[in-house]
Amino acid sequence: MSLTDLFKPFRLKSLKMKNRFVMAPMTRSFSPNGVPTDDVATYYRKRAQGDVGLILTEGTVIDRPSSSSDANVPRFHGDQALNGWKKVVNEVKEAGGCIAPQIWHMGVSANHHSGWIPPAPFEGPSTFYGVGKENGRAMTESDIADTIAAFARAAADAKRLGFDAVEIHGAHGYLVDQFFWSVTNNRSDIYGGKTLAERSRFAVEVVKAVRAAVGEDFALLLRLSQWKPSEYTGQLAATPKEMEDWLQPLAEAGVDLFHCSQRRFCDPEFEGSDLNFAGWAKKLTGKATITVGSVGLSGEFLKAFAGEASTPASIDELVTRFDKGEFDLVAVGRALLTDPEWIQKIADGRQGDLKGFQKSDLAKLN
Repeated sequence: MSLTDLFKPFRLKSLKMKNRFVMAPMTRSFSPNGVPTDDVATYYRKRAQGDVGLILTEGTVIDRPSSSSDANVPRFHGDQALNGWKKVVNEVKEAGGCIAPQIWHMGVSANHHSGWIPPAPFEGPSTFYGVGKENGRAMTESDIADTIAAFARAAADAKRLGFDAVEIHGAHGYLVDQFFWSVTNNRSDIYGGKTLAERSRFAVEVVKAVRAAVGEDFALLLRLSQWKPSEYTGQLAATPKEMEDWLQPLAEAGVDLFHCSQRRFCDPEFEGSDLNFAGWAKKLTGKATITVGSVGLSGEFLKAFAGEASTPASIDELVTRFDKGEFDLVAVGRALLTDPEWIQKIADGRQGDLKGFQKSDLAKLN
């Protein structure tokens, strides 16, 4: 298979990538009290030196008292944390890379295994974070307005600090996704509703606020998923029509690029078509898309995080789908977490030098 096109530049507003490879955001929890350290900056610099086209940072939480369930997940507010992120940006830029923060609110979640709890109760569209799983409290409309404003401030700070773009985390059962999901959104006000389109109002307002904060020329990404950690086979949109009703208002609100998270990128999204999630998102909205999910490794990531090792795998199908125009960019997670030189090895045809993934890789910043 020819890899040539995957190594062609990609341009979208403020985003100017040397190739089509993206480092997927992966929570690392190596930022004590939410402040990124020099080790965090070095970790990202290595990926830039390894020719990653765009680095998406681990999720970094916005300025809400209970936006995080983990004291060591980085913050994206306050002078100390933002100064830490400025050093990350400088390191990546010096190495010739592009970088965007993934701004995040975790929503209602289980208490962290460490015993740490935030200074205020967890908040979400309801008290539910899964089927029969409750914690925290339901947000008032005032809470929602303040949260939307906090997303906008974080995005403005990203632009001010010199990031190349910004990504909103709207996937994997966290706050934005909790508004999408009928299990966690049982509201009867304007942020609820029987349909996915109705329950998308919160996300649309977040996107509009972020767009207003960064201007028209700054690239805005949105990460979405159908699955949840508590519902691996779940589908927010069961049909292409439901997906169109979900995604089109988000595109019109200001999303430039949809980051479509799947457990396995090669899985078709709907019966009767080989298109994956990113393929359908591109077809339905006309926007650029990122595909992600078990790229370059055997086994899918949920099993890997549970302890199952993964070995290097062919990317032939990835190349075939990319050549057909199914998606524009490819996000790589575990392979890049393990090996910052993964992209260079792929470019050079050094398949024999590729590394597998072990759960123990999560315990260190390589």
